[in-house]
Amino acid sequence: MVIKWEVTMEGRLGGGARNAYVYLPARAEIDANARFPVLYMFDGHNVFFDADATYGKSWGMKEYLDATGTPLIVAAVECNHGANGERLSEYSPFDFRAPEFGPLPGLGRETMEWFVHTFKPYIDSHYPTLPDREHTFLAGSSMGGLMSLYGVTAYNGVFSGAAALSPSVMVAADKLDELLGTAPVRPGTLVYMDYGSREMGHLPGMKMARRFGHVASVLMERGAFVTARIVPGGEHCEASWERQIPFFMNTLLYGV
Repeated sequence: MVIKWEVTMEGRLGGGARNAYVYLPARAEIDANARFPVLYMFDGHNVFFDADATYGKSWGMKEYLDATGTPLIVAAVECNHGANGERLSEYSPFDFRAPEFGPLPGLGRETMEWFVHTFKPYIDSHYPTLPDREHTFLAGSSMGGLMSLYGVTAYNGVFSGAAALSPSVMVAADKLDELLGTAPVRPGTLVYMDYGSREMGHLPGMKMARRFGHVASVLMERGAFVTARIVPGGEHCEASWERQIPFFMNTLLYGV
C-alpha cells in the first residue's frame, strides 16, 4: 500500500506544497507488532507511480516490494520542480555552477536537515518503523544519488547505508572529496553505487569512470562496505534504475 499526501518545506527550499509518499508492506496491515526498516528516497514523484513521474516512467518500487515481500517501509518526497534549477540546488550539498543555469546555491544541507528533523520524525511517529541508525537508509539517482552519498556521510549517525544510482559525483568534486575524506563515517557503513555504461559517453574518455572509481575508493578507505558496479547497457533513466533495485536492496538489507 502506498499512502500519498502533501508536505511543505520552509525557508529557501520553499516551492509550495509537494507530494510525499510512504509504502507499507502488507504485513503492516495484519501484524500490529511488526516493525520495519525505512528507506528514504529523493525524487519521490518518480518512485511509485508512472502518472506522477517526470517522464512518464517510475521506478516501479511498489511492484517490486509487493512481488518480493520485502519487509521495508519506503518514504519519499517530491523535488522542487521550479524552472530555474531549484531541484539542482535542493539536491546539491555545495554551491556550484550548472551549465544551463549558471551559479546555483547548494541547499543540500537544508534538505537533509528537513529530512532528519521533520520528515523522519513524522514517519517514525505515524508508521511502524525501526527508527535506529542500523535500520535507516537513503536512496536516489543522479542529483538524488549525490544527496544519498552526502546524507550517509554527513549524517552518518542517522543513516547506516545508502544507494547512489548514477550519482552526480562531478558536481563540486573537490568539496565532495573533502567531505568524503573527513566526515565521521562509522566502519561498516553500507554504500551501493552504480553507473550505466551508456552514461559514460556524456564525458570525454574515461573521465567519469575514473571519478566514479575514485569516490568508491575513498569510501572504502574510510571503512565503508562499498558495492560499486558499472551496469552493462545502463542508461540515465528510471527504466534503467528500476532494473537495479534487486542489486541495491540486497546490499542495504544484507543481514538486516
